[in-house]
Amino acid sequence: MEGVAAILQRLAQRHDSLGIVWLGQASVALAGSGRIVLIDPFLSPHPDRLVPPMVAPEELASVDLVLVTHEHWDHLDGPTCAAIARVAPGARFACPQPIVDQFGALGIDRERVQGMRPGQAEVFADVTVWPVAAMHGLHAADAYGFGEVDGVPRFLGYVVELAGVRLYHAGDTIAYAGLAETVRALRPQVAMLPINGRDWYREQMDIVGNLDIREAAHLAADIGVELLIPLHYDMFAANLADPGALVRYVHDRKLPVHVLVLRPGKPVLVQPVGREEL
Repeated sequence: MEGVAAILQRLAQRHDSLGIVWLGQASVALAGSGRIVLIDPFLSPHPDRLVPPMVAPEELASVDLVLVTHEHWDHLDGPTCAAIARVAPGARFACPQPIVDQFGALGIDRERVQGMRPGQAEVFADVTVWPVAAMHGLHAADAYGFGEVDGVPRFLGYVVELAGVRLYHAGDTIAYAGLAETVRALRPQVAMLPINGRDWYREQMDIVGNLDIREAAHLAADIGVELLIPLHYDMFAANLADPGALVRYVHDRKLPVHVLVLRPGKPVLVQPVGREEL
């Protein structure tokens, strides 16, 4: 059976579509036009994982860019990032500007790490990235805000353009005023949104929550994407959600968006849509 690393190398050879491989939780691999991008790669073993790592970091020598949305350990997986830095010496890393120093602590050279802030797009080879503020928290006690340091959010999502497709990966966030308008202006074709929600009981366990199913559905519709891919519902028994409920909600309310529920490790292809069609 073809492994994830080989799948990504094959998808990267395509120039007519974007390859997407979900790796569980918020971990996503994108490939196309000769590039491979990872977002929040969480590939380390953990006793509470319900989904095993899809690939060993040491197999990812062809990665060009790693985007990290924030510093929670299931998003900024230190051992995974350090291993990718070793095996892929050309790989760049990007993260919220306030947490850049955490990569230095992993032994990753500072010149390989780009601090990101909303309003400043960055181009990494053929990959364009627009940071978008996310509303989250390091702990339930300080949720929910932007975690600003000198006015720069500590939590981000990203709109990524690769192989002619624009994709919004929200990171961990809840809805807030202006989010839909900000992302809609960037005209993504795909939105990858968390659906695990939040509640008092999980917050007593210091689990900072996210969009729930209803909020994710309406946010995707408000952004105007054609495809919604749910994330962050599968990895830990204390923090699950039902993607089937998202499908039913969108169907029953006739929202103008398609829902695609991915299987971890299985690739899908998304073809670009002309800007005038979005």
